[in-house]
Formats: sequence, structure tokens, C-alpha cells
Amino acid sequence: MATLYQACSSSSSTPLLLAKRVFSLASSPHSFTNGYKIPRHCSSFRAFNSASTSVCINLKELRSNELVDLEYAELNLMHKISEEVGHKRIRQHVNPLSSSFSKPAPVPVWDEVYKDPSLPLMVDIGSGSGRFLLWLANKNAGSTNYLGLEIRQKLVKRANFWVDELGLSNVHFIFANAMVSFEQLITSYPGPLEIVSILCPDPHFKKRHQKRRVVQKPLVNSILQNLKPGGKIFVQSDVLDVAQDMRDQLDEESSVLQHMDDTVETEEDGWLMDNPMGIRTEREIHAEFVGARIYRRLYQKRQLT
Repeated sequence: MATLYQACSSSSSTPLLLAKRVFSLASSPHSFTNGYKIPRHCSSFRAFNSASTSVCINLKELRSNELVDLEYAELNLMHKISEEVGHKRIRQHVNPLSSSFSKPAPVPVWDEVYKDPSLPLMVDIGSGSGRFLLWLANKNAGSTNYLGLEIRQKLVKRANFWVDELGLSNVHFIFANAMVSFEQLITSYPGPLEIVSILCPDPHFKKRHQKRRVVQKPLVNSILQNLKPGGKIFVQSDVLDVAQDMRDQLDEESSVLQHMDDTVETEEDGWLMDNPMGIRTEREIHAEFVGARIYRRLYQKRQLT
């Protein structure tokens, strides 16, 4: 079972209300305690903990989307739904080489989207719904800015709607094809680029479509050029071929990058055992729910000598 993540609201009622709404407590084996303690028989359970409430939930009774709701319960996004997107199904994969995605995204006025644009920046390429960055931004307000680049415009609109609803001033989402927009966006940012993440990107399985994969040599070069010394690159996928492709390209840059296997727990085959960011992405949750393995690598740019 995956690592335990504490993603419950600071309000003591939120986890309980969420569990009641989703899981029908009257007929399910749940345990609520004032301390963070999991019964020994709960080996197939997962705990979600807040300051005064712990929730022990039988994972076998849940759907993966319900696990996502619990993982991100602290954000309380359930009732914060943009009318433009709502719960509509959004296309999972698009062709980034299409002419409709060939125009670089406009560079924003950074001091209009961030309270302090001089802060270190984390960029998530393919930010999806945005929950991952929203959670990080909420945890690290005042120390780091977060930028999500996403090629599906409806997701960007909803994510920025959530930013406003949450009152966050250190996270922003841009409708952009990272393959054509990353360079001009990041070179214009006033602060240092500290972290780049590429998490479960579109796999584009067919061999003739693999040129559509986001991790290509030009993007790698741009990331390396703009990343500060000591900055990090975190990649992961539940598709081994995609993960290996990203790993091979980044391993080739060993003169500039080093894999951080000396500071994070790593499997014998070189993949990270856990997500080092403190919370799983939505795709990660869905994949692990069906028993898939997540292949992760964390790199650091070498310091200048």
C-alpha cells in the first residue's frame, strides 16, 4: 500500500463530513479517533488525519476518484466548481504537434499573477486538473511560486478558478504547449527556476506518435539551461516505456544532472520508491488503485565549479 499522506482539512469537521458523504459510515467499517492511531487489523486501510480527527477507511470499498477526493480533502474543492467546466468529461489526450497548439502562450505580467514574482519557481509540465500544485502552493505560501502548464484549456480555466476561490497568490496556470512555450515563459520569469516536474505525461503509445511525447531534446535543453544550480527535475509515469524514455534522456545529461539516489530511497533498479513531494498526483492515485507501479526519478542540477 502506498505511503500515508495527511491531506485533511484544518477544520476538524471536514474529514468526517467527507467520509459520511462518500462512504456511508453507517454500513462501513470506519474508525474515528482523536489521536493518530491505526488499528493493527487495518492493514488494508488508509488513514487521513487532521488536528483533531483521524479517519481510518477500508480501501477495498472505495473508487479511485473517491481516494482522490480524500487525498485532496484539505483543499475542500468539492463545492468550488467552475460553471465553465464543472464535472464535464475532458479529453484525455491531445496532439501537441497540431497547428492549433503551435502558437507560444503569451507571457503574463508576473507581478499580476504572483504576489512576489522573485520567489523560486516550480513548474509542473502537464498540470492536469491542478490539484497537485494547488496543494503544494497552499502548503508553501510565501516561499515558492508554482506554475502549471497545461494543453487542455478547460482544465486551465477551472484550475485558475480554484486559485481565486482558495485566495492563493503563489500559483498560476497557463494554457500552453510546453514544447513551444516553456523557453519564453521561463526566461521572462524574474526569480530562479527551482523545480520542474513532468508527472505521468501523455504516453502516446504508438511508435509513430512518440514524437508527440513532451520530453524531447529541445525541452530538456531548455530546462537545463534555465534551471538554477542545485535545482531539481522530478519525472514519473505509470507506463514503463514512457518512464524509461524520460530516464534515458535525462541520464544522458550526466555532466549536468545527477540522480539523487543518495538522498531518497530508491529501488534496486534505480526508480524511487515513493513520491518525494508529499502528496500523490491524481493519475498516481488512479494507477496505484489498480495495482500499477509508478516509475519515478529525481535529478539535481550540478553546482557550478
